[in-house]
Amino acid sequence: MDVSVLGLGQMGSAIAERLVDAGHEVGVWNRSKGRADDLVARGAYELDSPAEAWERSDVCITMLADSRALADVALAADGGMVHAASAKGKTLIDMSTVSVEVSRAVSAAAAAAGVRYLCAPVSGNPGVVRAGNLTVIASGEESVFSSVESLLRDIGPHVFLAGEGDTARVIKLALNLMVAGTAELLAECVALAEAHDVRREKLLEIVGASAVASPLVKYKIGPLLADDYTSTFSSRLMRKDLDLALEAAAAGGVPLPVTGVVQQLLQACMSTGLGELDFMALLVRLQREAGQRSA
Repeated sequence: MDVSVLGLGQMGSAIAERLVDAGHEVGVWNRSKGRADDLVARGAYELDSPAEAWERSDVCITMLADSRALADVALAADGGMVHAASAKGKTLIDMSTVSVEVSRAVSAAAAAAGVRYLCAPVSGNPGVVRAGNLTVIASGEESVFSSVESLLRDIGPHVFLAGEGDTARVIKLALNLMVAGTAELLAECVALAEAHDVRREKLLEIVGASAVASPLVKYKIGPLLADDYTSTFSSRLMRKDLDLALEAAAAGGVPLPVTGVVQQLLQACMSTGLGELDFMALLVRLQREAGQRSA
């Protein structure tokens, strides 16, 4: 299949790699030039604009940083993907984490333009993508899902049709608030233990063998042992996702008190220069506050 991937951040690049390796013809585009070079060397071809994707591809995947970026790429009056003459009858799959409001706007515009649209946000980081363990949560028309299900399984094996409309968006936000909350509790676990001279390697060995050893916790043990906060998903982006979760909660009349606290803690990470580090920098923030580290 000829498919295009628009947005070559860490996740978009990993998704494009999976598709190239699966034997698809893959067009790639990123707002900032240079991000496509490694993928072109791997066998992809570079696009000059998002709308150009439709000239060769029947399916386009967007993996963009936020709601504004999706709106710009999909809905802009001068070059938005859903307005391209060659887009009619083709399929747009958005895998970004964006607001329900923007997703609905893209869905409505796509329907008016005759473009098939599927929400398909994901759960996992670039390492999970490359290891072939990504979870894809899709929602939209079942016929659209069926037509691209095999393509989605080439990206990740755990593929779910969650329902119609924007159901997948809500599920993705619900998952990410659990990820952020788990990260904060793991940070508190480590900070407490180290305050009482418990060695980190022994603590994490026990945590990894305990009832709280979720896949997420296990993914974080190696970097925590190395005190490595290289970003797989930044504190800034996690804060953005919790903002979206709190917006959705307000629209649904649901209080999310713990999520609100973790959102403030991630904001504190951003305010103290930790925003582009991995969201496990929650531990760095906590240890600074406790006087356990100075940097």
